[in-house]
Amino acid sequence: MTTGSSTGNQAAEVRPVAGYIGAEITGVDLTQHLDDGVVALIREAVLRWKVVFFRDQRLDHAGHVAFARRFGEPVVLGRRGSASPSGFPEVETTADRLELGGRFGMEHEEWLQRRRHTLLRGWHCDHGARIDPPAATILRAETVPPYGGDTTWANLAAAYAGLSAPVRAFAEGLRAEHRLGVGYQPRPGDDSYLRHLLDHQVASVHPLVRVHPETGERVLYVNGYYVEQITDVSRPESAALLEMLLEQAVRPEYTVRFRWEPGSVAFWDNRATIHLAPSDNARLGFPRVMHRVMLHGEVPVGVDGKPSEPVTGTEVGRW
Repeated sequence: MTTGSSTGNQAAEVRPVAGYIGAEITGVDLTQHLDDGVVALIREAVLRWKVVFFRDQRLDHAGHVAFARRFGEPVVLGRRGSASPSGFPEVETTADRLELGGRFGMEHEEWLQRRRHTLLRGWHCDHGARIDPPAATILRAETVPPYGGDTTWANLAAAYAGLSAPVRAFAEGLRAEHRLGVGYQPRPGDDSYLRHLLDHQVASVHPLVRVHPETGERVLYVNGYYVEQITDVSRPESAALLEMLLEQAVRPEYTVRFRWEPGSVAFWDNRATIHLAPSDNARLGFPRVMHRVMLHGEVPVGVDGKPSEPVTGTEVGRW
């Protein structure tokens, strides 16, 4: 199955790569001006396939931001690490994460293990604890290891549709608290990173089933990294329900795994996916330099029409 658009000097094709999620778009040079037909095709592909991939692109930071602006307003983060480019506040370099543990006396591997201590813990949408998580993320690869370092995405709309009707109806009436740093395993004794988390809390209560603002799809809005607990149920009930729903969300048939190359670009709908960043590359010792731009998003709305509610440290549009 392919879809195409040929307007001006553009000849784009959308080629699905997995049954439920993921498509590769060919015939597009992202460094060039994209006409409205190609932009519409890319937008439609992102909404349909949740994540799309481009190969062999030669984007620089300015081109990355310009491409993102065709689809929304880029987020400007208030704080980034030293690896991010100073002249482009919309661009965040993911190598900044390698510095974070060191600020608090930990090697990166230890910091990662304390945050991802279960098989499901690493799955997340970007900035899911915010009241208005980003609508989309555009990630480009500058330097990648010769092997390892793949990213995997899961389709949350397909996960919702795959639930039995009684479980779908039950989940639609529930909400869950999403909180920064949930599940972090503290170090023995003094832990400056734990103090940092407590001093900089971000939390919101989101519907467990979200209605997508553009497609109208119902989305199983769970992730392993930010979800604190399902509200109005006991902790044991919440833990069991979340494990079941997360396992549903990341069933292999609902996922796609992408092998990065220099110049690869992934563009995903952050409202309808969760993704798992690689954890196999740190031990390999190869550099992996990626740059991302996120687009401002909406406050999630549940099936009942009620929006998410902020708990602490988050305000619509304020980063």
